[in-house]
Amino acid sequence: MTDKTKPEVEPYDGGEPTELVTIDIEEGTGEAATAGATVDVHYLGVDFESGEEFDSSWSRGQSVNFPLKQLIAGWQEGIPGMKVGGRRQLIVPPALAYGPAGSGHRLSGRTLIFVIDLMGVS
Repeated sequence: MTDKTKPEVEPYDGGEPTELVTIDIEEGTGEAATAGATVDVHYLGVDFESGEEFDSSWSRGQSVNFPLKQLIAGWQEGIPGMKVGGRRQLIVPPALAYGPAGSGHRLSGRTLIFVIDLMGVS
């Protein structure tokens, strides 16, 4: 259980990045996530350009469990090292998200911002 609430995405001070940007909002004190871990997370995803929310576990009212290896590259690179209890913002360029425009995913070609709360690691 968490006492955290759905995050607000703060505007990024700078241009649209071409590499993964990782910003620790709150340092966790629990076990650290590793590259091969399954993570239990609460997350919010917004479009970098418009600021529009496209996905949120908060809106569904429950965290989700994912094996990191099944997620987009930006999460595979941006979550390891994060500790349980932490909140981290990832700004993920298209190459580490859903690919260039026209790749077939509705978010292809988009830079995405995620705020991730790490609830558990297994």
